[in-house]
Amino acid sequence: MAMTGENDAAEEPKRGTGGNGTGSNGTGEPRDDLVTTRHTLTVAGGRELAYTATAGRLVLRREIHTEDKFDGPRPKAEVFLTAYTVDTADPASRPVTFAFNGGPGSSSVWLHLGLLGPRRVVMGDAGALRPPPYGLTGNAETLLAASDLVFIDPVSTGYSRPAKGEKSKDFHGFTADIESVGEVIRLWASRHGRWMSPKYLCGESYGTLRAAGLAQHLQDRYGMYLNGVMLISSVLDLGTLEFGGHNETPYVVYLPTYAAIAHHHGRHGDRPLAEVLAEAEAYATREYPWVLARGARLPADERAAAVRTVARLTGLSAEYVDRVDLRIEHMRFFTELLRERRRVVGRLDGRFAGWDADYGREQMSADPSYSAILGPYTAALNHYVRAELEYHNDLPYEILTNAVRPWSYQEFENRHVHVADRLAAAMRANPHLRVYVACGYHDGATPYFAAEHTMAHLQVPDELRSNVEFAYFEAGHMMYVHEPSRLAQSAQLARFVGGTA
Repeated sequence: MAMTGENDAAEEPKRGTGGNGTGSNGTGEPRDDLVTTRHTLTVAGGRELAYTATAGRLVLRREIHTEDKFDGPRPKAEVFLTAYTVDTADPASRPVTFAFNGGPGSSSVWLHLGLLGPRRVVMGDAGALRPPPYGLTGNAETLLAASDLVFIDPVSTGYSRPAKGEKSKDFHGFTADIESVGEVIRLWASRHGRWMSPKYLCGESYGTLRAAGLAQHLQDRYGMYLNGVMLISSVLDLGTLEFGGHNETPYVVYLPTYAAIAHHHGRHGDRPLAEVLAEAEAYATREYPWVLARGARLPADERAAAVRTVARLTGLSAEYVDRVDLRIEHMRFFTELLRERRRVVGRLDGRFAGWDADYGREQMSADPSYSAILGPYTAALNHYVRAELEYHNDLPYEILTNAVRPWSYQEFENRHVHVADRLAAAMRANPHLRVYVACGYHDGATPYFAAEHTMAHLQVPDELRSNVEFAYFEAGHMMYVHEPSRLAQSAQLARFVGGTA
């Protein structure tokens, strides 16, 4: 079923209407409630950047056919977005980047206020967090200096909701999600005359899986070819993250991340991180897969040597590695590494450490890195959207919600979720499509070696492999909370997009 949007582009900008933020066209149906404001920002190099911000909900509609007759469009969902555009005589010459986070169930707040947008959160970093109410400041390194930006909150995240009478679960699945986000992209590009602009996607975490699927969907469904896809903390093959069930791959691809986190917490003495990672990667590339594949066939002396090596690399005791049969599940690792110090380490960012109520448990009760970022980003968004973007809505802004679960992967029944083939198909059809893959060494949610493993198996001809570039940071899943990483990544993304204001 195709979805279309109500076109009110010619109307004057209007404020959100309070309540649930939905306007009405006199028939009781929802209408777009977009609010436009204008701002200036001094960007890197001292240049003054004037831009327009538009925030609000866009109505998606489903085409209805009754007994083979077109019965008109029906409101299906109201999707919240925040768009930033720079005034120029030739808008089509400016790149535009469509950005979203993951989850599933995450709003776009992290990329919006952490890395790409013209305003950013000030929260401190691991070991030096600021107290509430935190801070919000201008982002001199914003990607807006090189590209217009559209941040999209998928249905049930942010202020996005199904239309009245519609079912939330109809949007809570792989294909339905790609279709609805893809429709938002098509509508925005059509209404703003941007089909001839260079177009990019930027996704984080599950948002990278969405971006890979969208690259193919936009081509096949709408004939919209992209210039580039930015994958932040990438996962295109969930099989690389699914422990157990005789799937040995996660144990292997997580090993270098365990080594990086152990290094951060002093388990490798004064050895340089690069040296530790080189050893861990070499072991994970050759000996470790072979050791695990041998199972009970592995001779006792070789098993003992493997236990010692894995223990040394991960910072865990040899006794523990032996007890778990050389197979270290990630949540166990985060709980075990600093157990004797009565600390647990973060999953999203292993540089963070925190407390738990019970240090005998097998798995920690909360991720200290998520606890560290949730408050600052939530406070900043709820202030910013009202005080600066002038959009008012009494619904709670869903930063990261479990309401989207269970998430449907019915398209992948009896096999693990894998979308690298869709990205490869998009690249083969569009050989100019470039891919940027950003990895945090301390990211325990989407480990960097798993991303390397997946991209190494990307089914594209050799002449297209140079279209893929990797970037690495000494930080975690949201690598931009680490200031040196944020600055470096911002510069890389500007170069990748290659636009000018």
